[in-house]
Amino acid sequence: MRSSSASFINHEEIISTLDWADKNKSNTSLIAQVMDKARLRKGLDYREASLLLVSAAKRQDELFALAKQIKADFYGNRIVLFAPLYLSNYCINGCVYCPYHASNTTMPRKKLTQDEIKREVAALQDMGHKRLVIETGEDPVNAPLEYILESISTIYGIKNKNGAIRRVNVNIAAATVDEYKQLCAAGIGTYILFQETYHRETYERLHPSGPKSDYEWHTTAMDRAMQGGLDDVGIGVLFGLYDYRYEFAAMMMHAEHLERTYGVGPHTISVPRIRPASGIKPTDNSISDEIFAQIVACIRVAAPYTGIIVSTRESEECRRHALEVGVSQISGGSRTSVGGYESDASHDTRQFQTSDNRSLAEVVRWLMDNNHTPSFCTACYREGRIGERFMQLCKSGQIQNCCHPNALMTLQEYLMDYASAATRAQGEALIQRELPNIPNEKMRKTITEHIEKIKSGSRDFRV
Repeated sequence: MRSSSASFINHEEIISTLDWADKNKSNTSLIAQVMDKARLRKGLDYREASLLLVSAAKRQDELFALAKQIKADFYGNRIVLFAPLYLSNYCINGCVYCPYHASNTTMPRKKLTQDEIKREVAALQDMGHKRLVIETGEDPVNAPLEYILESISTIYGIKNKNGAIRRVNVNIAAATVDEYKQLCAAGIGTYILFQETYHRETYERLHPSGPKSDYEWHTTAMDRAMQGGLDDVGIGVLFGLYDYRYEFAAMMMHAEHLERTYGVGPHTISVPRIRPASGIKPTDNSISDEIFAQIVACIRVAAPYTGIIVSTRESEECRRHALEVGVSQISGGSRTSVGGYESDASHDTRQFQTSDNRSLAEVVRWLMDNNHTPSFCTACYREGRIGERFMQLCKSGQIQNCCHPNALMTLQEYLMDYASAATRAQGEALIQRELPNIPNEKMRKTITEHIEKIKSGSRDFRV
């Protein structure tokens, strides 16, 4: 029964917030107070964050410097890598901005069999990926929950050479509490669902048919996910569908609702921008790279503990800047088509065009060139450092003691198993520079011993 209410997204309050922010965007005293509060690294409410966003152009250098420092304080220089895996593009929804919409008769439809999933995953493992996000259109006949669960089991069961997918995150349609319980029992990592747009009128216009047309049902999905035991959820909007200031304020409002109601806010926030796709008309609300970077920086200072994700929708240069001002996770070597990793499909089943088309190996080298530590770590999920426990560790700064060592060890695994000689030398030099930054001498010794085991050929899939 669809009785949940999305009243926590208060349209009148958002409009009031934006009006207040506009009136105060030149109020240097008030803005300075908000920046001082942000420096405490405790986060900001949606009103304060909205004020920083509308005034960002005039204080951009200060905002970016603070966002960069906060990101370093909580996440260090490590960047988590992942890839999307598209299982099916069958869909019964009518989303006008997505080529998967049901009335698109020019889009070839495809659903991976379990054998095809095995080949796709093997191709991803041969790149070096350890973390996937599975994606599928909403179709209870062609891609029911049973298919999703079977696919998750298949993915976890594949061991190819030294490869293994250690964490499967899931980006599928809004579900019931019972269905979320089943996903939880399947051992998924983060449940991800983008709101697309929080503006109800725009949402209903862009979603004219199908289950997704129900604004209330879609917007309250994270509440049901939490109630179903999924402590780690990832939210986001598709920037370009409506005014970015409205979307930003509403997304921060959603994050506050989750924190207030369940004791933990979103594990990740994604910031996709709408991209060209087959049979889709462009929108009138596109945002510049400069505003995009300002949004990322404001999310970082407003929600300092939350992971921020930027995908290959964005260009290399845009991603470079976003990494500097707050992003902590990126995709690499991505394919947005069904069956795109094993081979280049003869039919175009891409959900959208990517802008960064480099291989994972190229992205890894690029990260190291820019003084980032590529991380393939997934240990927090297995060790139960999720939800409120993860946030407590992050807020106290202790998560660095877990994530940084594992980042170095999983990087060493990647270097031994997949990297060229030049990349291996570059990565091992980075690891040696980073080891002294591990504050605990005993931990440094343990990491060094583990790295030597990895070099000798030992593999521990629980890193």
